[in-house]
Amino acid sequence: MEIRELNRWDASPGEARAIQSALGQNVIRVGNPSNVRRVAGIDVAFPGGVTRAAVVVAAWPDLVPLESAVADKPVTFPYVPGLLSFREAPAIVDACRTLTLVPDLVIVDGQGIAHPRGLGIASHIGLILDVPTIGCAKSLLVGEHAPVDQERGAWTPIIHRATIIGAALRTRTRAKPVYVSVGHRIGFEPMIRWVLELCRGYRLPEPQRRAHVAAGSSR
Repeated sequence: MEIRELNRWDASPGEARAIQSALGQNVIRVGNPSNVRRVAGIDVAFPGGVTRAAVVVAAWPDLVPLESAVADKPVTFPYVPGLLSFREAPAIVDACRTLTLVPDLVIVDGQGIAHPRGLGIASHIGLILDVPTIGCAKSLLVGEHAPVDQERGAWTPIIHRATIIGAALRTRTRAKPVYVSVGHRIGFEPMIRWVLELCRGYRLPEPQRRAHVAAGSSR
């Protein structure tokens, strides 16, 4: 799979924030993916002191797994809230390089534009892969939202600095909501629709759930 080299990863936290601020200007926040044949899920875990990234590519619409890749790299960047991509993306990039099938849509466990500088890991990976990308996180990084109704499909906007940056979305009745935001090259409403269509009885979209299992993640 083609990878765009957009930045160096051996940056200090201050340099990383500056890189995020600059790259965030390039995120495309509109789009409605069509002719989708393959959807990928991405997740990362940290077993035994290494960064382990898993990518699972599934067919659309039956979501039968077609290909998967796992890559391990040493942990070289500290845990700093808001700088997740500098800790996790190098392993994700290595895993994606080995894919022979190019996904038409990617779901990343993490934030998209729902981020202090508008470039969470889903947006960063979206720019690197240059494919429509959605961030689907299990917790909120920035912003606030009203209570979400208990029924599947209910959502409320996440507001940060008087701007809608994502949605708290109930993907399974009475389950905890997930926090979805535009990653790259997709609009708000298509993002919500795709996440719901990709959830098959679980809280997480199926390709992301399979990547979570493949990575051995406990997050």
